[in-house]
Amino acid sequence: MIGISDRYAGLIAEVNQVNRRKPAAEKPENPIIVRLEQLGRYAAGITEDVAIFLQMLGALGLALFGVLRRPRSLRLTSLAYQIYRVGWQAIPIILLITFLIGAIIAQQGIFHFRKFGAESYVVDMVGILVLRELGVLIVAIMVAGRSGSAYTAELGSMKMREEIDALSTMGLDAVEVLVLPRILALICSLPILAFIGSMAALYGGGLVAWLYGGMSPAIFMARLHDAVSVTSFEVGIIKAPFMALAIGIVACSEGLRVKGSAESLGRQTTTSVVKSIFLVIVLDGIFAVFFASIGM
Repeated sequence: MIGISDRYAGLIAEVNQVNRRKPAAEKPENPIIVRLEQLGRYAAGITEDVAIFLQMLGALGLALFGVLRRPRSLRLTSLAYQIYRVGWQAIPIILLITFLIGAIIAQQGIFHFRKFGAESYVVDMVGILVLRELGVLIVAIMVAGRSGSAYTAELGSMKMREEIDALSTMGLDAVEVLVLPRILALICSLPILAFIGSMAALYGGGLVAWLYGGMSPAIFMARLHDAVSVTSFEVGIIKAPFMALAIGIVACSEGLRVKGSAESLGRQTTTSVVKSIFLVIVLDGIFAVFFASIGM
């Protein structure tokens, strides 16, 4: 630098001497310690998630107990509106997706079973697979992606705008006002959607068996009557309320964990969908083992 006034020359000289030493070389971290630290963080995160899930389950139980003591405190308008959103508005997409799933299963089954002359067993496969497993599982996954993410986004937006804090200031319980109607709507709607989805999948399988496999609807229905029992239908429907409860608790708890930024809202919404789908699949596996152990 040239042309500097004499009054600033000393200051510039001092600044030129700052940070002239070479930075100290960073010591490489031990990869084993790094992995152990990551494992510890994952374990702490899982423990926190389980604690939040149980906390929300307990708060939901208390709110439900309060509603049983004072039935007038149940917000029927909110419950009916949530059932309309979660149940009625989801029927078209549920019908379409489950119909296609049933048709694809039947087509692939006929294509491969035809090599062994066993096309008729496609009816057994479609009926048992749809009624026991895939019908309720596909519907629960779709509800988790459609309604669970909406619950998280709604509650997260309320948390960001401090509406939930305003409810607490007015002496209202946020779980009773916001969470309970949503979870009850899920528990009421998911079994109905699972039934509708299973029927649509069976219809899709029967249509493909008729058009692609040459099996008349009368033969398909007779074979389905022999292959499927009421137990298979019961197994699928029993799972639905428990899956709905898991989806609702995860979605609402993640919404209440949103901080004051849009990034946090997006992150918690994504986390809600991933956790809900994971829990639904885990619950399906647990129920499969349980029902097999008791002979259902």
